[in-house]
Amino acid sequence: MLPLDISAAINIHSLDLLQEDSQLAAVYGHLRQLDPSGQRFASVLRDTIDQLLNGEVTGRYDWKSLFKTEKTHAGTIVEINLQREFKFADGAAMDYRISGVDVDCKYSQQFGGWMIPPEAMNHLCLLVWADDYKSKWSAGLLRITPDWLNQGNNRDMKMTVKAEHRNKILWLWHEAELPENILLHMNASDRDAVFSHKSGQGRIDELFRRVQGRRIGRNVVRTVAQQKDYMKRVRGNGGSRSSLREEGIIIMGDYRAHQEIAKKLGLPVPLEGDFVSARVIETDGQCGRPHAAIDGAAWAVASSSDITSRAPALPTHLAASPGTDPAE
Repeated sequence: MLPLDISAAINIHSLDLLQEDSQLAAVYGHLRQLDPSGQRFASVLRDTIDQLLNGEVTGRYDWKSLFKTEKTHAGTIVEINLQREFKFADGAAMDYRISGVDVDCKYSQQFGGWMIPPEAMNHLCLLVWADDYKSKWSAGLLRITPDWLNQGNNRDMKMTVKAEHRNKILWLWHEAELPENILLHMNASDRDAVFSHKSGQGRIDELFRRVQGRRIGRNVVRTVAQQKDYMKRVRGNGGSRSSLREEGIIIMGDYRAHQEIAKKLGLPVPLEGDFVSARVIETDGQCGRPHAAIDGAAWAVASSSDITSRAPALPTHLAASPGTDPAE
């Protein structure tokens, strides 16, 4: 029997298949054990899309800006990066060997667009979808069966899963949250303001000034800076943490002390490689707003009507609990 929380998330069709197919059950259980929350999987997909965009060199942030050949190559990069992250063994006939079972990996940016090769027939497939515009992703397992496929009419005879049989997919995670591509989703006028600066430091300052209270990933910083020493542009010794302090803005990174401050302020907690900026104001702790102790005083997120005052100094990695924030 599966735990109730897992069983409840699986539709009746795929649940029947899970109980009938011991290999499917073994692979499903192993993948859920490796990544119960799906966070590792989501990070691989976020990093893979950013790898293809190569923003540090190209300045690109939009999937539509990729060349056709780059989009075609995306599936291979997803396959490689998942294997690196989870250390799957090579399969004998398919891409991976998971729990002693050969599993093929297929990725599509369009839901349902997985191209299934003839050699995958009767094998398990890991079907992966991610959409940067919707900030959603899914991954599921399907035993490839001829009756469930549209016959291929392309040169290599690849097939797709019939829409009416997608309910046979055993979802590991379905329409889960993909880490947001901030540059793609931010207000267009704010984005134009960010890229209007000639210097990388000016662009990074404008990014943290314009995008507050949202997670900003390391690859966004890399794309905006377009410099190899992009992390230097965030640091407190001359980077944005210094230059925006006079505007009352703090920039929290991904180690424990900063995560605790973000949590107490009621802000999104920076995950690995993330930053979250916010304008703050000193308070007596009785203002009714979430507040955090920073640099010997109580601070809360400022409202638009609050007067700007100099921001406190955030704890560094030398003075705080161990963490991994690379920008201190």
